[in-house]
Amino acid sequence: MKKIYLVLTVLLCLTAVSTFAQQKNQFVKIETEQGACIVKLYNETPVHRDNFIKLVKSGYFNATTFNRILKGFVIQGGDPDSLYDKSKTLKPEQKWISPEFNPALYHKRGALAMGRDDNKAKESFTTQIYIVDGKTYTNAQLDAIEKKNGIRIPENEREVYRTIGGTPFLDQNYTVFGEIVKGTDLIDKITAVKVNADGNPDKPVWMKVKVLTPKEAAQAFK
Repeated sequence: MKKIYLVLTVLLCLTAVSTFAQQKNQFVKIETEQGACIVKLYNETPVHRDNFIKLVKSGYFNATTFNRILKGFVIQGGDPDSLYDKSKTLKPEQKWISPEFNPALYHKRGALAMGRDDNKAKESFTTQIYIVDGKTYTNAQLDAIEKKNGIRIPENEREVYRTIGGTPFLDQNYTVFGEIVKGTDLIDKITAVKVNADGNPDKPVWMKVKVLTPKEAAQAFK
């Protein structure tokens, strides 16, 4: 009987350890000429998270830029929209993935999300990302967004949109899968670069993206 209890105890411990490990967030570092930031990836969006990590580890984003910089809106990078034109042939990693909408994950300033076209399923482009800059909103403006988009913006999110800002009209339309947790000032530095009327920077804004080990992540927050 004691052996059975011992086995059960070991199994329970292993399960607890496994569960704890699964709950740990993964972090990535995004570096540009303008500076760097640390991004926490959400476990609530596992498909988008894992897709992003896979591409980061392959060095995919290191060959791309932030090609569309719209102050007060978003900083878009990875692949430009033109790569998804129907006349183009997509690379194997350039696919569409189903949305992973979660009301608790929203477009506050510093949020990391996946871009997409106007497809009805609201599927994301696997290789196009954007970071939210946004602006602040009044309660009346948030009420109007709720009515127009048929969504509910809870009070805790409203407080963020009123004080810190974001792009609430994108909520439940584009998948948010992470957020900047250190180095949010990078947004101001990137949106300060010179761009043309379409938001394309005069000088390419390159990016280097790296998945941090637990040790590297801990060191980054010291």
